[in-house]
Amino acid sequence: MLPIDAAAHSSRWRRRHPAEKALLGFGLTLCAVSLPPWPGAVLVGAATLAVLLGPAGVPGRALWRAFRVPLGFCVTGAVPLLFQVGGGQGLVALAPDGPVHAAELLLRSASASLGVLLFAFTTPVSDVLPRLVRAGVPAPVVDVALVMYRIVFLLLDALAKIRQAQAARLGHTTRAAAWRSLAGLGATAFVRAFDRAHRLQSGLAGRGYDGTLRVLVPAAAVSRPFLAATGALLSGLVALTLVLERFLP
Repeated sequence: MLPIDAAAHSSRWRRRHPAEKALLGFGLTLCAVSLPPWPGAVLVGAATLAVLLGPAGVPGRALWRAFRVPLGFCVTGAVPLLFQVGGGQGLVALAPDGPVHAAELLLRSASASLGVLLFAFTTPVSDVLPRLVRAGVPAPVVDVALVMYRIVFLLLDALAKIRQAQAARLGHTTRAAAWRSLAGLGATAFVRAFDRAHRLQSGLAGRGYDGTLRVLVPAAAVSRPFLAATGALLSGLVALTLVLERFLP
């Protein structure tokens, strides 16, 4: 199991309805994208961090490990805005407003990523997918997603065991041995993926699969106080941003 999935299953908000957490997480993401970067994205990012580390109870180390990957993409996307191609200053030169645009993009994308992580760290995928059928998503699409979600973890576990066996047999001592081990790892993973799929198909056929995977969904009621607090937080961020925008340069 990936660290973010383990954190979602052990989250304080594990028993809350996914719709509540979706409204909060994606609401903060929408605010980060739509509000002005300064001070809107900064306020949204600070509020999201406070919720993650406070009421949601997400460990700071786990949050940083998950956040540094999208943060790297955010930085990579912001760096090109610092330069311009062509013009009177040469083939490649610093853009006049490049630092401002890069900072705005970085603030918005980083804050939006935190909003998505808030939902991911508090809501297991196994709680969301079965409920999508009630939301109008076709059942076969949800079934494929459930199966792929299961197979991904099985393959990751198999890859970890294969790499451990290769390391125990000195398969990574030299560059040539490492390349051979990598080729063997890819070939074995390819064969095992088809074997897992065949075994899964046989198991479903033996259980009378009729085109729909029926799973038990934990009962969860929508909390009106939580929804009210979410609405108050989002409205407060929007109002505070509009007020501060008049006084801050």
